[in-house]
Amino acid sequence: MIGKVYLVGAGPGDARLITIKGKECIEKADAVVYDRLASPRLLRWMKPGAEKVYVGKLPDRHTMKQEEINQLLVDLALTGKTVVRLKGGDPTIFGRVGEEAELLYRHGIAFEIVPGITSSISVPTYAGIPVTHRDLASSLSIITGHESPDKLDRMIQWDKVTNATGTLIFMMGVAKIGYISRQLIAHGRPPETPVALVRWGTRAEQDTITGTLADIEEIVKAANFQPPAVIVVGEVVLQREHLKWAEQLPLFGKRILVTRARSQASQLVSRIEDLGGEPYEFPVIETVMPTSSLDISEIHQALDKLNQYDWVFFTSVNGVDFFFRHLNESGKDIRALAGARIAAVGPATAGALRERGIAAEMLKERYQAEGLVDAFGSELKAGQQILLPRGDLGRSWLPEELTRMGLHVTDIKTYETVLCGEDDDELLKLFEEGGVHAVTFTSSSTVTNLLRVLERMGGDAHTPLELLRDSTVACIGPLTAETAREAGLNVSIMAEEATIDSLVEALCEWNKDEPRRHRS
Repeated sequence: MIGKVYLVGAGPGDARLITIKGKECIEKADAVVYDRLASPRLLRWMKPGAEKVYVGKLPDRHTMKQEEINQLLVDLALTGKTVVRLKGGDPTIFGRVGEEAELLYRHGIAFEIVPGITSSISVPTYAGIPVTHRDLASSLSIITGHESPDKLDRMIQWDKVTNATGTLIFMMGVAKIGYISRQLIAHGRPPETPVALVRWGTRAEQDTITGTLADIEEIVKAANFQPPAVIVVGEVVLQREHLKWAEQLPLFGKRILVTRARSQASQLVSRIEDLGGEPYEFPVIETVMPTSSLDISEIHQALDKLNQYDWVFFTSVNGVDFFFRHLNESGKDIRALAGARIAAVGPATAGALRERGIAAEMLKERYQAEGLVDAFGSELKAGQQILLPRGDLGRSWLPEELTRMGLHVTDIKTYETVLCGEDDDELLKLFEEGGVHAVTFTSSSTVTNLLRVLERMGGDAHTPLELLRDSTVACIGPLTAETAREAGLNVSIMAEEATIDSLVEALCEWNKDEPRRHRS
């Protein structure tokens, strides 16, 4: 059976700008072929077991030639696989999709071309430049600028293109900016015509320079402005002064590593995105149901006597989630807790209980185990029964302290925290190039596990501390920060409260004075 190939426009770089159909294609693909112009974050939608095929540049080989990519798509489809070829921007605008589709057609392989948001329009938009404007430009041209000057002259009729439309968009023309400018001036564009170059638009490295046709070449050289970039020529460039909305966002220009479990990362990821940052999801922990027969037996025993507990202390959202999974599997419900007082550490934990119909007593400050004793110490009486449903990595301090106070503690391990995190060549490259501006830790286990994964990824070339050297370390609370410091990390950011919102606020404060750092 022959498979099918989807030639999918991946958008300009911001993973959220892919189309719904493009995302659906990734989700059902057996193999995804991609390069550096497609955001690696798109790969998180791949189904388990799907094959990733990188056709960009690697340390031991140059970029795969277009003819080889064409044949690769054919070979994958002939094995019966559903294949997605991710192409930056829109596949039909200088994306060479015609060559790939033609070979598929010649081999009788079914294919679809899925349009994407072209970088020729979206990149200027993220720089505050609308490519058309009612008073300034009612038309635009999209032109390749990548070829050599003699080939450009053969492909472009400068006498017609120069003044054909109000806005001219040149793709991939940074190295030829001087030649392009001189040609446009020679064929009638005024030397004072505004010009902008937008590099890595919609990504954390986004950078913009402006000038005129007369001086833009010198400005590019002085700034050592490197590709890839989109060139915008025309009066619409002047709109940038008032419309550069993305650069005003509090986390603009920062790529922030999110290490917490994927099931819990959505809130932090969304907040970073909403504030203009670029989250890079790399979960290094995963929470799973316990596997130890002893732990499972203790859970069953605890659930059989829920009506005997005076207190139930929940110390995390995971503790809530897994406790109720066990409760459901046992055939019981929340009525079994009617006689107990229920307390929660932190607003997120209290919120998880509220979703299940329980208004827990919540700590007003110090969102950690010590806060439970501080808040309720005067009401905890010797002989009372305490249920403590939590994970296998919970600190021993709380049950030991409660026992010392004369209470009877049932400490059950309702879930296990396990190491995860696949090797990620793109992330390794980002670390090597200083492209990860901040790393967030939301628990001690995210610290220890990230270091373990980086030790494996770095091999003999880099130690974990070397890879993290240029990244700012941000921790959600003092216990996590202590673990990070003990591991040799320099903690620069710590949330005032142990909450995601507080951590994000701390990141925004840090970014106010943090200089921009970009990949070349």
